[in-house]
Amino acid sequence: MGTPFEDMADMDRLVHEPARLAITSALLSCESADFLFLQRITGLSKGNLSSHLSKLAAAEVVEVHKSADGRPRTTVRLTGRGRILVADHWDRLMRLHEAARTWTAPDA
Repeated sequence: MGTPFEDMADMDRLVHEPARLAITSALLSCESADFLFLQRITGLSKGNLSSHLSKLAAAEVVEVHKSADGRPRTTVRLTGRGRILVADHWDRLMRLHEAARTWTAPDA
């Protein structure tokens, strides 16, 4: 194991990318969320949110359900794998934060 800073550079970029981390973290706190709700709380444009959801869906981190009961509606939820991945990612971030906070450089 290297320094905490080397370990930070090795984070899972699929989840760690800021917009995707915001999306998956929001979904971690609920069973599912409407596309427009996710757009509002993340501040992402429709196209940007859709692009990030497509990447997450391709990696089986989220499931996207589209329905049309009078008007189109898109609902998103974390998969079981996605819930574990995001929770583990946050745990790792917290451990790395603590390690970086307490890290001291070796004597040169």
